[in-house]
Amino acid sequence: MNLTISRDDLMGALALVSRAVSARTTLPALGGIYVDAATEQVTFRATDTEMSVTLGVTGAKVERPGTVLLPGRLLVDVARTLPEGDVTLAHRAEQRDVEITAGGARFHLRTLSTEDFPRVPEFEAASAASLPAGPLAETIEKVARAASRDEVRPILTGILVQAEESRLTMVATDSYRLSVKHAQLEQPVSTPIDANVPARALRELSRVIAQVEPETVGISLARGQAVLQAGPVTLSTRLIEGQFPSWRQLIPESFDHEVRLPRGEFVEIARRIGQLAQRNAPLRLAFGEGELTVAAETPEIGDARESMPAPFSGDPMEIAFNPQFLIEGAESVDADELVVKLSSPLRPGLLQAAGSEEFSYLVMPIRLNA
Repeated sequence: MNLTISRDDLMGALALVSRAVSARTTLPALGGIYVDAATEQVTFRATDTEMSVTLGVTGAKVERPGTVLLPGRLLVDVARTLPEGDVTLAHRAEQRDVEITAGGARFHLRTLSTEDFPRVPEFEAASAASLPAGPLAETIEKVARAASRDEVRPILTGILVQAEESRLTMVATDSYRLSVKHAQLEQPVSTPIDANVPARALRELSRVIAQVEPETVGISLARGQAVLQAGPVTLSTRLIEGQFPSWRQLIPESFDHEVRLPRGEFVEIARRIGQLAQRNAPLRLAFGEGELTVAAETPEIGDARESMPAPFSGDPMEIAFNPQFLIEGAESVDADELVVKLSSPLRPGLLQAAGSEEFSYLVMPIRLNA
């Protein structure tokens, strides 16, 4: 293998695929980046067996086709320090290394065994559904925060993706909060989608969409895998097995109070007061006639409170939430006016945009000591 590629194209490719390089593995090949130089394009690929990322680059000049597997993290670090201009990668089979040349810099990186690099699923266009990239990325960003990072319950580390006809729905929950986003599609999907996709993979897809800006994303589901194609990038991931929670049953049909607040002001106050909610201390919301008081106290540190007008009527009510969960939910509501729906201090609260149910964020309260 012998190829010449611009440093910018090389760094762009490595930045994308290196996110799938395994950081901790007993198999050296999983820590590598696979480079496949063909006449028409150079393909870069990495996988940790749970997720893989593949990118094809067409701007390189290939003098001798071939494949090599190079240490991923080291390759990224070396490429980052190379001078501007063209970079040459030449495989030296007898020395079992690749010579990287850029300007006056020359590196020799030992190769890994390509035979140990696992095969990754391929995108099957014939059975794929197509989704618009923009609404898909926006929906991912809205719901991904609520996905669990605790591998003890792997079913909750995913995002439920459902698409049928012209409606896309994504749902995530960590059992303390639930995020649901609906989106209307301009074109109906040809193949219905119903899969629990790891949130990590969908976050990566969102980053890919932001970088390569494709118009659509193809989704192919087969043999327990989701293969996602966004422009020149193909991302595959294992689907999460098991029954996702019946999320519709978790959202109460009605609430006793519905309070409309200016979202920006509420988020600013919650962030400001939330600085004093440390060491698992809750953020308290005290609703009184025409007013909301946000308060927090950490005994060893201090306390804070701030009030704002709120169209609340009836008996005063105080409810407390995890400050991070509450703030992230309010931030995810894409509207100037936030609707907070409540029933009692012991029942969950619901955040939505005024006049819209496309996005819903349900959050469990924290019991306050008497």
